[in-house]
Amino acid sequence: MLVFLVRRLALSLVTLFLLSVMVFLGGQVLPGNVGRAILGPFADQRAVDALNHSLGVDRPLLVQYGTWIWNFLHGDMGTSYIFRAPVAPFVIDALGNSLKLALIAFVLVVPIGILGGVIAALNLNRPLDRIISLGGLSVTVLPEFVTGIILILIFGVWLRWLPIAAAWPKGAGFFTQIYYLILPSLPLFLVLFGYIARMARSGMIEALDSDYTRTAVLKGLPWRTVIWRHVLRNALLPTITVIATQTGYLIG
Repeated sequence: MLVFLVRRLALSLVTLFLLSVMVFLGGQVLPGNVGRAILGPFADQRAVDALNHSLGVDRPLLVQYGTWIWNFLHGDMGTSYIFRAPVAPFVIDALGNSLKLALIAFVLVVPIGILGGVIAALNLNRPLDRIISLGGLSVTVLPEFVTGIILILIFGVWLRWLPIAAAWPKGAGFFTQIYYLILPSLPLFLVLFGYIARMARSGMIEALDSDYTRTAVLKGLPWRTVIWRHVLRNALLPTITVIATQTGYLIG
């Protein structure tokens, strides 16, 4: 187990390193000149060169990358040349909103998605199963921005149940913030509901058709006991794996 964890940690570090190189090189290959973009197209070339030198963008790429990584690891994400302010506060503010959206979607989708998959499996090939399966597949294949537009039209414009404002009022309390985040989190909820419900349904169907389930039924155990103690325990293992892998998607 320890070897596995060390291997996964090493692989994660390599992945982060490669991603950082790709992000850095992506910014380098973009056309334009940083100093010229800041000072304007009619600035004196000597002033542009001096600004580029002070920013360090005229140094070798390896030196620039090392400086960028070193500053990032120490909490310095650079300066926004548009807002003329440090980048870190903007990132932290956006990350806070992303985490709130992810938390709301996660808290809602895990129990509801599992419940939907269980209900579909227990009603296999019946109308309820087809409704849940088809509905989950439909919301999964739709892009989030399409689902978001549809939800805004239904709940924000036509029914007016939920606010469509991009931000809550200044000084809003916790529950007011949650109320404003319900509509933005619904597209994430619907996409993940399809994945989780289908995986829970598949696991339940496989577990219901297993030998240990037949043995429990032949022993005369109540059907509810068979489902809760024998079927669900084994059926939800693949679903938990899917939930863990989709957590990164939620935060991203």
